[in-house]
Amino acid sequence: MAQFSHETIERVRQAADIVEIVSAHTDLRRQGARMVGLCPFHEERTPSFSVDPAAKLYHCFGCQAGGDVIRFVQEKDGVDFPEAIELLAERYGVEVRREREDPKAEAARKRRERLRELLQRTAAFYATYLWESDEAAKARAYLAERGLGEEVLRGFAVGYAPSAWDQVLTRGQRAGFTVDELRAVGLVQRGRGGGVYDRFRERIIFPVRDARGRVLGFGARAMRSEQGAKYVNSAEGELYRKSETLYGIDRARGAIARGGRAVVVEGYTDVLALHQAEIEESVGVMGTAITVEQVAMLSGQVEEVVLALDADQSGQEAMLRAQRVAGDRKMRLRVAAMPAGEDPAQMMGEDGGAQRFRALVDEAVDLPVFQIGLVLEVTDRSSPSERDRAMNDIAPVLKGMGETASRDEQVRRVAERLDMEPAMVMGRVASAPLRGDEKTSDPNPASARASPAASAVLTPREMRERALMAMCIAEPKAGRELLVRLTPEHLSSPVAARALEWLEGNLDEPLAGLPREDDELVSLMTELVIAAEREPASKRAMELNFLQLEQRRIEDQIAEAGEKGDDAARAELSRERAGVEKRIRGAERVGG
Repeated sequence: MAQFSHETIERVRQAADIVEIVSAHTDLRRQGARMVGLCPFHEERTPSFSVDPAAKLYHCFGCQAGGDVIRFVQEKDGVDFPEAIELLAERYGVEVRREREDPKAEAARKRRERLRELLQRTAAFYATYLWESDEAAKARAYLAERGLGEEVLRGFAVGYAPSAWDQVLTRGQRAGFTVDELRAVGLVQRGRGGGVYDRFRERIIFPVRDARGRVLGFGARAMRSEQGAKYVNSAEGELYRKSETLYGIDRARGAIARGGRAVVVEGYTDVLALHQAEIEESVGVMGTAITVEQVAMLSGQVEEVVLALDADQSGQEAMLRAQRVAGDRKMRLRVAAMPAGEDPAQMMGEDGGAQRFRALVDEAVDLPVFQIGLVLEVTDRSSPSERDRAMNDIAPVLKGMGETASRDEQVRRVAERLDMEPAMVMGRVASAPLRGDEKTSDPNPASARASPAASAVLTPREMRERALMAMCIAEPKAGRELLVRLTPEHLSSPVAARALEWLEGNLDEPLAGLPREDDELVSLMTELVIAAEREPASKRAMELNFLQLEQRRIEDQIAEAGEKGDDAARAELSRERAGVEKRIRGAERVGG
């Protein structure tokens, strides 16, 4: 695959303003040479998140998330390393150069670039046709009737596909694109007789873009009932995957980052109407089936997602799917109770509709509460078997809420509605499986990367290891002498051993050239570099930490010898431990 030159990566890293980028996700305040704030990767009340503006590094001492400015963009925007480089290069005006690119990879990259150019050209053609052609007058009138103004329509580049069968085909070929390329992005299709014609004809066109604003495909609304399906989408191909896109994400990113919240609605016109009403954190799922990939896209950017899907059966089922695919991500899912038969676009067309919608969003309930309400609503309380069925559905939801005041309130609600004692409800909860334990059919579990916000509580041994390696970075001359004595047996985890190996060869520049695929190592090395600035480093402190790790190493070996029944080895190791303990006491006295 394409390799960026080292020079390009360094220029991007130096050009990027990490404070500006991080500040879009959390408020930072200066504390000496660093900036501190609440961690954007996990919930906390006391700031443990630190940013070093000079070194372009961040680290959370609560959840251990950390890295450089490139890694931050990867995690919060849900992109891979090459995409993060390209995004930052574009944002800060850095020229991108590649090297060591094999011919196949280069051909694939150039093809993707051509396909993106083709889609962008076509989107511009559709948008121009909407506003300048007589044929599109009926489409303009329809959109105006829906209350959508020209400003929002132009902002989202809404367009119109002419009724002629070959407009896009002909224009694309004239611009030098092949039929294969036109088919690859779903702009044309073959007929039964083998001929090729435009896929979208006489339809309003909604360009679907990725978070960077690049066109991936199109949604198209019919203008006549006899055209078949009201909405059709681009065929899935090399660039477009419906399950991996959110309509309007490129326009909503700023508002989502500022507010820490996304509002998810069903369709194109819902998103347009909400943005027009300045509810700009809104995105659309283009149908009710919210997916693993869509939840993953949002989980890196927001703390809260409000689902404002249609209140019909399919909309309710989509909300329940959202709970399953959200899994253990650090994201609160809430549900806005949309009135039956009314969607956000319709609501925006009414007097006071925007205020009413905002109130529904602000009053949204947690998804577990919504789930429980759905079950209670359809339960026949006069039937014991129905009450049992309801408890089978509700108990795992209650268990998943944990020991919270909210759960206690829901237990009382369920007990009252099902005519049961609260203790009986809690008995069912105690024996219920967690909802996350249920088997689900995730077709692509690797598509949703784990958040770095996993809770990380360090043991005393881990804290000592990290403090020692940080001191080696702070005092590299003494650090080299100590690193020679330190072995993987002194360390408690594979990532700590990899950090030791890395420092042995990269102590002067521990962050240069880190293997990007090793997330754990990148995070740990970032933590060590930041800690090196504030860790009191001296030969005595380094020696004391080393001796304490040596003591732990020997104790591990004593335990191992005991398991094997090797009394001679245990005796020898015990004498060795006594000698180390004596040296520790001596070092502590010197320090005192």
